[in-house]
Amino acid sequence: MGIVAGVTHDTFPKQSERVGTDVEVCFRYDTSHRLPGTVVRDDMEEPHLQVFRIQQGEVRRYILSTECQYRYVERGI
Repeated sequence: MGIVAGVTHDTFPKQSERVGTDVEVCFRYDTSHRLPGTVVRDDMEEPHLQVFRIQQGEVRRYILSTECQYRYVERGI
């Protein structure tokens, strides 16, 4: 656990415009197993975290950008 100056019970780091953007995620550089995801947090201030929500069948997971490889994808028209 830790303490970050900008995070309290009613304050949160400023978020980038990437929140809500679609991503493709893979692990250990294995691009044969890509998972769809969405950016749910992208801090512009300390602690500078980026969090993705990914779906694996019925299971929804939340992972840090530092735990995977990813790319932003455009939504289909």
